Amino acid sequence: MPFQPIDAKRLYEQVADQIGDMIRSGEFQPGQRLPAERDLAKLLGVSRPVVREAMIALEIAGLLEVRTGSGAYVLKAPNGQFGISAGHSPTDILNARMIVEGEVAALAAEHASARDLKAAADAIARMTADHDAGRPWNAADLAFHVAVAYASGNAVLAMVVERLWQEQYGPVFALLSERAHLPDNWSATLKGHEGILEAIRRRDARAARGAMRAHLSQVLAVVTAEVSDGAGRAEKPDRRRAPAGA
Repeated sequence: MPFQPIDAKRLYEQVADQIGDMIRSGEFQPGQRLPAERDLAKLLGVSRPVVREAMIALEIAGLLEVRTGSGAYVLKAPNGQFGISAGHSPTDILNARMIVEGEVAALAAEHASARDLKAAADAIARMTADHDAGRPWNAADLAFHVAVAYASGNAVLAMVVERLWQEQYGPVFALLSERAHLPDNWSATLKGHEGILEAIRRRDARAARGAMRAHLSQVLAVVTAEVSDGAGRAEKPDRRRAPAGA
């Protein structure tokens, strides 16, 4: 069967399902190399980041092996009806965060109390201490974003922000972040957080919105860039870890 254009939500899952069905039907055999990422994107009518997310989902499902510098190879055909769900698209999550948290930061600039500002500053200080001590700093990263959300004066927005951040624990996001070395994005993350807090302190809603969107846009650029693990073979994801740097 020929490739079919993708035109609905959760694109990476539909791409993964379509490729999985082609493997099951025998169009791709175990050991066969899939077309290059750019070619798949053109054939399916989607972006390369969507194809990359689909490849990771298929890898997590045990159907593909991604070999750095060589491509993606079929491992086996799925048994029975194929379908995959490995969390929301990392691109969708970060785009949603840009929309929501940009407005949250603008509201925080208008409503933040001295206590709110201290909570956000304390989160940055804790994140820095954790990083400098070689400890995971994702909890403090989350604390900063939640503190900004509470500073908006709307506790519901704080819950929404936390839920969006927690979506980064999904298998596809976790492995994609690992491949992109997102935890190494420390300097940009720290600078982004400091810029957001400074704009909120100045009561500049427009600057706070822009700073938050710029911070998350930079994270998105890191996650969606072409990356490799440098070892010639994809590493297995550690589903217990959350990505840092967002």
